[in-house]
Amino acid sequence: MRSHSSVTGIVLAGGLSRRLGRDKAVELVAGQMLIQRVLSRISQVTDEIVVVVNDTSRASSLPIGTDAHLVIDMYPDSGSLGAIFTGLMASHSDWGIVVACDMPFLNIPLLQKILSLRDNHDAVVPLLNGRPEPIHSAYSKTCLPHIENKLQENNLKIATFFNDIDIEYLQQEEVEKLDENHYSFFNVNTEQDLETARQIASKGM
Repeated sequence: MRSHSSVTGIVLAGGLSRRLGRDKAVELVAGQMLIQRVLSRISQVTDEIVVVVNDTSRASSLPIGTDAHLVIDMYPDSGSLGAIFTGLMASHSDWGIVVACDMPFLNIPLLQKILSLRDNHDAVVPLLNGRPEPIHSAYSKTCLPHIENKLQENNLKIATFFNDIDIEYLQQEEVEKLDENHYSFFNVNTEQDLETARQIASKGM
């Protein structure tokens, strides 16, 4: 695989926020909607942004402005795996870096580190506690046929296609040089998570 400099930010925003009971993407953290915090940060390391949503009604409800491109999930009942596939398909770049719309503390140097490791690999995936963090990872379009195979098998756990590709894992000790507290991977699912996010943000994160 050749080295490619351009990259698309792929933001997964199709969740139903069942545990929170309302649309978490528009909840405020430090005076900014969650999705706007994510878009602001991911835009600093990407050439374009694709936001993947479940359906047209969801698309019309999200305040993403004109800088991001909304796409409808091609596999709307297939969880994050289908959304990753959709985002990569919609990308104009050979690479996409995947995050979720409820991750308010994306760390720019960490994202840059992940992207710096792309050469000669199909994906770059951070590890925490020995486990991959697939919704904070970079994927090449070479992953598309392997993802599609899993989708067609209804095998929807993201990491199921990892054995079929060449992955560069970013070890935890390298992650912690840039993000000691793992805030980059924090996401909002519950009322308590939202309160925690606001407390962290109040410290300038």
